Amino acid sequence: MNRLPISPSHALRVLTGIALAVTAALLLAAPPAAAHPMPHSVLLLDVHETSVAAELELPVSDFSMASGIELDGTTNAALPAKTSAIRTYLADHLHPTTVQGKAWTVTFGNIALGRAEQTSTGTYRELTVHATLTPPPGGDPRHFVLGYDAIVHKVVTHVTLVSVRQDWATGRVSGTGQDAVTQVGVIRIDTRTMTVPDLTVDLEKGSAWSGTYAMFRLGATHILEGTDHLLFLLILLLPATMRTDGKRWRRTVGARTAVGRIARTTLAFTVGHSLALALSAFGRLDIPAQPVEVFIALSILVGAVHAMRPLFPGNEAVVAGVFGLGHGLAFSLTLAEMNLSTSQLALSLMGFNLGIEAVQLLLVVLALPSLLLLSRLPRHSTLRSACAVLTAGAALGWLFDRLGAANPIARAADSAGSHTSQLLLVLIGTAVLSTLWAGVLRRRDRRTTRTRHEADLATVPVVTVLDANSAS
Repeated sequence: MNRLPISPSHALRVLTGIALAVTAALLLAAPPAAAHPMPHSVLLLDVHETSVAAELELPVSDFSMASGIELDGTTNAALPAKTSAIRTYLADHLHPTTVQGKAWTVTFGNIALGRAEQTSTGTYRELTVHATLTPPPGGDPRHFVLGYDAIVHKVVTHVTLVSVRQDWATGRVSGTGQDAVTQVGVIRIDTRTMTVPDLTVDLEKGSAWSGTYAMFRLGATHILEGTDHLLFLLILLLPATMRTDGKRWRRTVGARTAVGRIARTTLAFTVGHSLALALSAFGRLDIPAQPVEVFIALSILVGAVHAMRPLFPGNEAVVAGVFGLGHGLAFSLTLAEMNLSTSQLALSLMGFNLGIEAVQLLLVVLALPSLLLLSRLPRHSTLRSACAVLTAGAALGWLFDRLGAANPIARAADSAGSHTSQLLLVLIGTAVLSTLWAGVLRRRDRRTTRTRHEADLATVPVVTVLDANSAS
């Protein structure tokens, strides 16, 4: 019988080491976030069915110079004393109207001051103001005229960049940062007339399909970048191929049993988070983010401990469903920030959930071959424990971070979401090689069985029975 040059267990250990090394390199290579303050104003628009939400980002120095409201040395604690003056000033310089000239209603909301930052040109600080722009009856929030000259009428070198950040009807649902918005115009002074022209905002019509498909993409991206959600599911699946004696994971189960457990656990997690997502979204529940995020970190920690020592053997599906409720509440925070109408919310919920499930199913299918082959290795318990310890470390990092103690472990774990493509390639490569090695093992087992059978036949004593007539 031909022997393999290296054993499958050794090959998979080498493969696992390479995968872990690549993953660690990707985590450590995540670039730090950097702010790029600019000396101009930014007006971000979130377009809804019946109104437009606006966020104004204003340089404090230019705003103080133009308005006469001194904010340079003001803290957020002292800001409330000046918010009335800020609102009055902005109300005099923000005038949206219909195309026919009918005035819109402007309502101002939260006002906040950012932290002072040192730049190459000096100290930069930003004032953020939220407002709601509501058209009159018959007005169209997708077509209007924006009159705005809050700073440019005094600081002639100043400009205001006007961009759409969110517009469900055209599929823009996740714009964050200046590189993820659609600029619709620039407001600056006309040096020939020394006036500030109005800006006409004319957005394309859009459709329900665009919004639904965009939410599908957002759900898929959310689960890929949300490493905590994915890690919880995978750590619960890790011991699915094992049988316990009550205190420890011992023997492996058959492939059919393992696949059934994995399917039930995945389905329970899906049902749990889908139910919570629907109830919280349609109920318009105002859920605080911190307790939800802390709950998710705890769920991952419990799953990691269970992978090392059985806490609820045979009940992984029930636990996945219960903890899935908390993960669904976290998903709902994304939808709650969009302020969608009921019809848009229903379509968004369907698209968002389908996106989550599609990617979740894909990743489980990719992980399945590795899980099955891993259970056949002599040192399966060592590899399983190592994965569980790494997961527990990430969970503890997230837990402390979400309780207010920032730490590098949490930042490294979060950074995995910025390397989705590379991590997927590692997972796909591991799945393919695991499947190939499983085939090698099956062929070797068949050859071993055939060889033993032939050897057994060779050792059977041959009894020669002579014909009675010939014997006589």
